[in-house]
Amino acid sequence: MNPTILRRVQIVLLGVGVVVSVMAVMLVAGSFHNDRQIDADKATTMAEVVSADRLHAAVNFQTPDGQFYSPRLGLLYPTELSQGQRISVDYSTSNPDLARPAGRNASLAVIPALSVAALGWVVVGVLMVALAEINRRLVRRGGGASGGSTDSDPDPDQPDDTTDQELSDTRTA
Repeated sequence: MNPTILRRVQIVLLGVGVVVSVMAVMLVAGSFHNDRQIDADKATTMAEVVSADRLHAAVNFQTPDGQFYSPRLGLLYPTELSQGQRISVDYSTSNPDLARPAGRNASLAVIPALSVAALGWVVVGVLMVALAEINRRLVRRGGGASGGSTDSDPDPDQPDDTTDQELSDTRTA
């Protein structure tokens, strides 16, 4: 493999690792930001879980002024909820689309974010080691850009195919 291409691929892989890490940090920072917004003007009410799966939960709740809300993107931190369940939710009175089950907070986002970042770096590391190993084997076989034999560096184990006529032609020139 051409060393320039190998280096560029390695830089791209490192870039992917950095992007995944930044995304994980932003996930945690966004969770803490949402919690601060809820805590700034928090209200608590009972809500009914309309639908729930592993990563999303839709709820309906009524505010004290009689308005019914169903947060557009569902609840924050929706794990372990089931359809039909009645739960207590904290929400922001200025933005009822920001709602979370009572008692849950942004600390629940830290472990998933760290695991995503760690998994991303493990994948990048494995790919970089695999590329280095493939390149090393190609160079050893002589198939790489820096490992093949050239005309200026003949293999001493190979017989010389130069004829006597070619030798005399090069001496007279």
